[in-house]
Amino acid sequence: MAQIIGGVGTSHVPSIGVAIDKGLVDTPDWKPFFDGYIPGKQWMADKKPDIAVVIFNDHGNTFFLDRVPTFAVGVAETYKPVDEGWGPRAGPDFKGATDLSWHFVDKLVESHFDPLVCREIEVDHGLQVPMELFFGRPENWPVKVVPIWVNTIQYPIPTPQRCWEMGKVLREAIESFPGDDRVVIMGTGGLSHQLQGSRAGFINREADEAWLDGIANDYEKYRDMSREDYVEQFGSEGAELIMWLVMRAAMNPQVEVKHRHYYAPASMTGAGMVVLENA
Repeated sequence: MAQIIGGVGTSHVPSIGVAIDKGLVDTPDWKPFFDGYIPGKQWMADKKPDIAVVIFNDHGNTFFLDRVPTFAVGVAETYKPVDEGWGPRAGPDFKGATDLSWHFVDKLVESHFDPLVCREIEVDHGLQVPMELFFGRPENWPVKVVPIWVNTIQYPIPTPQRCWEMGKVLREAIESFPGDDRVVIMGTGGLSHQLQGSRAGFINREADEAWLDGIANDYEKYRDMSREDYVEQFGSEGAELIMWLVMRAAMNPQVEVKHRHYYAPASMTGAGMVVLENA
């Protein structure tokens, strides 16, 4: 059977990709952020996964408000970077782990989920940025991907509990998948931020720090929170953090934190990551 080698939670802020594209990684504003990812990138290089399952949300680039699936799974052979308004970003296409994708879709339906199944679809910064943060900008990506989209844009978004249940199905799918593939699960989004309304510019560093500590071994607190709790603590866009729960639910009840990083620049979002291994 396939093996889960670890779980990663990470921000997918679009300005991270802009900083990479414009060569700003080593500037004073960005260096503290990117330096914090060096251990995570080394961990990924050491573990050498074959497949990355990436849980993220589209930002009005592939899905728009006229058609918003609660959950979607890609089963394509290839995923191209979408044009987010300035042309598609440079970088190789992402190769799909189609067999695992279809296996996961089948397990979801068996478990009474009704995902949108995407045979052709492009991916935005929600997937691109996490891949770059942990794999760099290679000529070809060293892993195949299983993209999972979660609606965190148009209310009603799914509950944290439903995301947790999806993570349990994901684990079942991976552990029943034939072969010896090594799989890393990447939950993305957040941390605290709000882009509109009376709290535009909102960042809650205290809540972010508690999240990065608690997602490992105090996960029940975050699994049992309401959607309104997420918005209150992390901001309307910070509610993206429910996607980390898919990753966390797929792992053991007890995990070991291998790396942790947080950076709250003078911008619109707290950002960071955590790398977990099963205890």
